[in-house]
Order: sequence, then C-alpha cells, then structure tokens
Amino acid sequence: MTLDDEMEQEMFFAPEEETDVANAAASVWKVLIIDDDISVHDVTKLALKNVEFDGRPLQFLDAYSAAEARQILAANDEIALALVDVVMETEHAGLDLVHHIRNELNNTLIRIVLRTGQPGQAPERTVISQYDINDYKEKTELTAQKLFSTVFTSLRSYRDLAALNANRRGLEEVIRASGAVFQISDLDSFIHGVLEQLLAVLYLGKNSLYLGCDCVAMESKADRFSVVAATGDFSSLVGKNPIECLNQEILNNVTTVLESKQSLVRGNVYVGYFCPRLGREDVIYVTGARPMSADDLKLIELFLKNVSIAYENALLRDEIEGTQRDMVYMLGEAVETRSRETGQHVRRVAEYCRLIAEGIGLPQRDIEILHIASPLHDFGKIGIPDSILHKPGKLVDDEWHTMQSHASMGEELLERSDREMLRAAAVLAGQHHERWDGSGYPRGLSGKAIHIFGRIGAIADVFDALAGRRCYKEPWPVEKILGYIKEQRGRQFDPVLVDWILANTDKMITVLEQYPDTAMPHH
Repeated sequence: MTLDDEMEQEMFFAPEEETDVANAAASVWKVLIIDDDISVHDVTKLALKNVEFDGRPLQFLDAYSAAEARQILAANDEIALALVDVVMETEHAGLDLVHHIRNELNNTLIRIVLRTGQPGQAPERTVISQYDINDYKEKTELTAQKLFSTVFTSLRSYRDLAALNANRRGLEEVIRASGAVFQISDLDSFIHGVLEQLLAVLYLGKNSLYLGCDCVAMESKADRFSVVAATGDFSSLVGKNPIECLNQEILNNVTTVLESKQSLVRGNVYVGYFCPRLGREDVIYVTGARPMSADDLKLIELFLKNVSIAYENALLRDEIEGTQRDMVYMLGEAVETRSRETGQHVRRVAEYCRLIAEGIGLPQRDIEILHIASPLHDFGKIGIPDSILHKPGKLVDDEWHTMQSHASMGEELLERSDREMLRAAAVLAGQHHERWDGSGYPRGLSGKAIHIFGRIGAIADVFDALAGRRCYKEPWPVEKILGYIKEQRGRQFDPVLVDWILANTDKMITVLEQYPDTAMPHH
C-alpha cells in the first residue's frame, strides 16, 4: 500500500520535517552567571565546560552587575538557571534582583542559586526564609563536583516545572476547544490543543504537526489532502499539501505505519497509529530531543486512545448535522418541486440568508442555524391544493386566503419539534411574510417584533422570487429588483437589511449566478 493508495481512504497524519531534529539538537540550557568578579565567571564556565543535561549542552550568559542582569533577563525568557552573587553594586544587589525576578518579572520557572563570599552579610536561614530561591551556597564550598551537582539538580527541576507549565497551557487549550468540539469549525483547534498537550507530557519541543486527508464520498473533494493543524515551525504548513512540503523520508515513515498498522519508534522519532473506527486511520508523527522510553510510549498510546474517542464523537456529530442539513435541503426542494420551482430557490435563499446575517454581524451560531433552517421557509406549501399552487393567473380572495395559510401551517408543523434548527425553521416559515410596517401576514407583526430570522428570510425570499421565473411572471432585471427593495425600505423590509443589500449587491448576484435556475417543466 502506497501513500497514494492511502489517499483514497479517510485518515489523518502527524508528520514533521527533518529540520526538527536539527532544532532539537541545537537547543541549549541557558545559564546566567551574575557576579562582579570576572574570575568567578571564568572558573564557573571552566568547571561546567562539557556538561550536558538531557542531551542538551549549556549556554552561558554573563552579567557583571545586577543592573546588567535585569537587561539580560528582560531579553531572555527561557533562562533555566541563574547563579547570583549577593554583594555587587550594593550589599543587597543580589537579593534585590531575586525580588525583581520573582515579583516584578513574575518568573517562577527560573531556578535561582544564591552564591555569596560574605555569608555574614546575608545569613543563609534569613535569606532562604524570606526570598524565593532554590539553593544557597558559599563560594568557598563550591567545588567543581558540588557545582556540577547543583547545576544538574537545578536544570532537572527547571525541566520538570517547564513541562508542567506547558502541560497546563496545552490542557487549557484542549479544554477550551473541547467546549465546542462538536462544531466542525472547532475540530482544528481541538487537534492543535491535543498536539500541545502531547508535546508537554513528553517534554518534547514545540514542533509537531497533524495532517488530514479528507476523502469523503464527494468526488469533487476526493483529492484534497492538507495539513489541518500544526505547531511551532510547522505552523506555516497549515492548509498546504504535505506531499509538496514534507520530505520523502517522513512520507515513507507514514506509509510504513499505515501498511503495518502498528506504531513505529526509531530513536527520538515516534510515528503512532490508531484506528478509531472502520474506514478511518490516524497517525501522529513527533520527534523529541531524546530517545523515547517505554513509559513515554505507553503514555502516548493511552493519550491518543482517549483523544481519538473525543475526536470520533465530534466527527459523528458532524455527520449527524450533515445528514440533517441534507434532509432539510431535500425537504425544501421537494416543496419547491411541487410548486413547480427548480429547487435552486431554496439553496439561493439559504446563501442569501447566510450572507446577510454575516453582514449585519449576527453571532456565528445564529448564522449557522439560519443557514441550515432557511430552506424550509415555505414548508407550509405542502398543504396548499395544486389548483391554487399552480394557478398562472391572479388568485381570487378565497384562493389568496388559502395561499396565505401556508405561513401559519408551516410554522405549526415545524414547531412540534424541540430541535433548535427546526424551531428556527418554524420562525422562518411563520414570519417571512410579515412586513416591517405591520401590514403583513399571518399575525401583522411590525418592526423588531418580527424575529430577525423572519426579517432576513423575508427580504432574501423576495429578492430571489423577483429574480427567478415563476408560472405567473418572468425574471426581473437586477436594477428593477433593487429599485423595488429600495422603495420598500421601512415598509415591507427592515431598513438595515435593505441598506446592506444595496451596499453588497455584487455578493447577492454571485449567489444568483452560482445556483442558476434550470428550465421549468411545462404542463
């Protein structure tokens, strides 16, 4: 099975480029030496010259006064350890600097080791109890071995605290995304949060990515293969084709995992495979600065197993919403077909409603509900006799009253459901013939007493009805339609909606051109 073969199935990937290995190898632990004695700097660096921790070397930063240290700390937010002399410009310069780091910079991660050559001026017990430091050493007791032990212990503490902090940030992002994870628009945010969380748990770097191949049953989308979420250096790859932007070695690793259906570990590279359901395969590809242990792998497998459950629930929810949306369109089209319309009317009205709702700044959830519900605005026509529905000429009074009943009839049928979308459709069906001045039907509502969905549905429906061919009329030219809408500003239509359409006519015309009418059947 090749990668091209796998693109014909529904799956997700998580590779990263070789550059991440280089980045991980180049990463260092920053150690800030703060002392006004140059020889202390030299001796310290000599004693720690070849020290490495967790596969990463030390990088030394030198400050010869507390003031200079403040500048370096302000410019570097990833310093792991500060070796601080107490007496420099003043007798308490080092202690004042500690206070600055903890209380003004609010840096709780950096490990601070206080070093003093004059312990009488800064008694150990007093300093430890009053200042947030991690160790206190007299310079005379800092042999090369003790200095090594102090630095190693401090770096281990910094690594663990930094990982916990990153873990917390990643978890916060996952929780925030999880609040709306059942909305398809938030799935990418959820995946990004999952990556941040996973990297934090494993003490990995900032670079990872998650790829998605969306090979659904629609032929027009069968060839879409793109990066859907990424972190660190890979953030710029979101939306791109991974085959074009990732190297062959990574793609080969992904293919190997998909063929074997087993996770792969090669040193500091992990390629994880899991299958949340039949027909969907997920892969995550990450690298770290160190080889992954058996405990790391168990943690990854457990983490991804639980994440896949949440992700699968989101996909199932999206599938249900997609099915509901298709059913609404089919019902709307069935009603329009019975009215001898083309069926494109309901799609155009849905798009008009979405455009107008976005244009006037409705909340995103309301926009989505209105867009899905609008095809059912004429649902009540299902109860209107054919003799009236298909009459080419003007309706007599009794026939007109019967035709008007479709609004209340559609509302009554749809509001029997407690579903949010169908109740919105009931509002549209019952109010899209109300008028701003109160002369509409069935209730004679006016102004803002008409629900915003009803107001938007009304102007969208009329715009399309005038633009389309009906059994009783030919299509109007756009200029004539706009003239009528402008004339009805504050009478039939909400002035705000009229103003938006007049200012965005090109967007309305685009929808009209995108969903053209087919020829009406002749009877």
